[in-house]
Order: sequence, then C-alpha cells, then structure tokens
Amino acid sequence: MNRAALVTGGSSGIGHAIARALGEDGYGITLSARRPDKLEAAAQQLRDDGIDVLTAPANMTDEDEIKKVVAAHRDRFGRMDVLINNAGIGIGAAVADTETKKLDLQLDVNLRAVYLVARECIPMLKEAGAEHHKALIANTASIAGKHGQGWLSAYSATKFGVVGLSQGMHKELAGDGVQVTALCPGFVATPMTEWIEGQVPKDEMIQPEDIAESIRFLLRTSPYCMVPELQFLRPSDTQP
Repeated sequence: MNRAALVTGGSSGIGHAIARALGEDGYGITLSARRPDKLEAAAQQLRDDGIDVLTAPANMTDEDEIKKVVAAHRDRFGRMDVLINNAGIGIGAAVADTETKKLDLQLDVNLRAVYLVARECIPMLKEAGAEHHKALIANTASIAGKHGQGWLSAYSATKFGVVGLSQGMHKELAGDGVQVTALCPGFVATPMTEWIEGQVPKDEMIQPEDIAESIRFLLRTSPYCMVPELQFLRPSDTQP
C-alpha cells in the first residue's frame, strides 16, 4: 500500500465522497462512523468498486473509541498520508431554547473529537510528511464557521473553533510536511441538509463530489503550496 487515509463521518455525504475519490486514486481507506450497519453498507459500496476499505465504527464523543480507530488503521495500513476529520452534527435551536446535552454533543463531536483524532494521527502523518512532504489534514468546518448563523449558534461556535484549530495546527505542522486545511462549505446536498430542502433544492446545493475534488486539488499541489482554508458557496450565496 503506497498511501492510506482515515475518513471520519464516512458513511454518507461529504466523507463518503472523499473516501471514494481517495480510493479511486489508490489510497487504502479506513472509514469510520457511529452506526456500524450504515458504515458497513457504505464501505461495501466502495469495495464493490475495487477500493480497499477497513471499517472502524466509533462514537466520536468517546476518547477510547477514537484511539481504537486510529490503532486499527495503523494495524491495517501501517501509515497515514491523509486525515479527513469530517464527523459532525448540527442541532438547530435558539440559544435560549438549547438543552445543555445538545450543546455538549455538538461541542464534543464537532470540535473536541476533531482535536483528539488529529492528536492521535499526528505521529503517522509526520512520518508521511517526512517521506513526501505532502501529508494532509482536512477538517470539515462550515461557512457557519466564518459567519455566525442564528438558530445554529452552537454549531457555528464549534465550526469557528474548527477553523481556529486548523490555523493553529497548520502553524505547528507545516514544517513537518503536514498541511492542514479547513473546509468551509455552505449547503451541501447531504442528509444533514434535508431540513432546508424545501427552500433550497438538493440539485441547487454544493455537491459532495465538489468537496471531494477539493481534496484532490490539495494533494496535487506542490509541497510549497499551503492552502489553510477553502470556502464553498453557491452562485446565489452572499456573505454577510
């Protein structure tokens, strides 16, 4: 195996599209998500197309399970060239109406887990960076991490955190051949955006494959080309 990647939140949407793109480009893939049945079905779709996939189900709120995912990847592939930190959850509500457990869940999955997964993967990524100077961490943030959104205040706060975390890690790791990029899309046609489908049709949203192609772009640039952040907007979107 020449290259390998770990993709969290990989059972559908952005994560699955990125896993497919990387697999098509010859990467061995560790695919992680919370629900084992859904994860295995998603992995089988990739295997049917000849992609080498290991499944590693995990609850991203559990540090021990995160460590097991990374250990399983290491045992199977022995290296990590790309980490796609994509697991996330959004719960819409006004701040005044948000239950603490729903706040904590978003903080744990969207920010704490991104930090912990990256921490556990950095040793392997540094090894790959020393070899070819182009290891990659891509953290899925959101356009809500650039411009706070009402009724998604907790989600926005976590995604602002992902952007800041990515910037900090980029400064820590760039000298080791590890690039860190925050992905900041608007509405993407995934199960997570079904709540807005009545206002924005799925075929008028950003497509998961668009995000996947951005990963290919990042990996094809030279080691001296650093891209700290990518924003994805629809033609009708305007930034506040």
